Amino acid sequence: MRIDRTMMALAAVALAGLPGAAVHAQSSSGSLPSNGPAVAGICYLSREAVFANAKVGQAASARLKQLAEQAQSQIDAERKPIEADVQAYRAKASSMSADQRQAQEQALGQRMQGVQTDQQTKARQLEATRAKAMDQIASYAQPVIASAYSSKGCGVLFDRNVVLSGNMANDLTPAVVQGLDAKVTTISFNLEPAPVANTGSTTR
Repeated sequence: MRIDRTMMALAAVALAGLPGAAVHAQSSSGSLPSNGPAVAGICYLSREAVFANAKVGQAASARLKQLAEQAQSQIDAERKPIEADVQAYRAKASSMSADQRQAQEQALGQRMQGVQTDQQTKARQLEATRAKAMDQIASYAQPVIASAYSSKGCGVLFDRNVVLSGNMANDLTPAVVQGLDAKVTTISFNLEPAPVANTGSTTR
């Protein structure tokens, strides 16, 4: 499992906000009617589309990708010399005694386990970084959403992505993206420390 196939994907998808999901939710209804009267007081919002289209979300996604690439480079740098030693061992294994082979395999296995541990740590760091960035963006977006909600006269707010079809005149998403862009366009952050694992132990 490589970080660039897991955490980079997580960073790109979870923070960029699955822009395709918002489109799919409205375009997959086929022949269902997409017009009709707007329902007063009922409004819609796609948080995924906000994060995907707002400048701050795009900037955060790019930064997360950069951090994931750096993490992967570090893991690759650790792995490559071990892989070279594995190839060297395979080339001479037939001329070694059983005890020598066992000792070599054990040493190589321990080194590879260390790389896997480091990879898992990097993955946890990237997830913690993503979560913190999302929280920070959400703190900026919340008052913008509240303002749009009030100015539109909303009485209830639904997730736009669960709407099969209908009149979306009360969709707050574009206004929230515009308001968020006017408020903030980027955020700065570095890789967070890995969360401390909860061992589940209790103090007597």
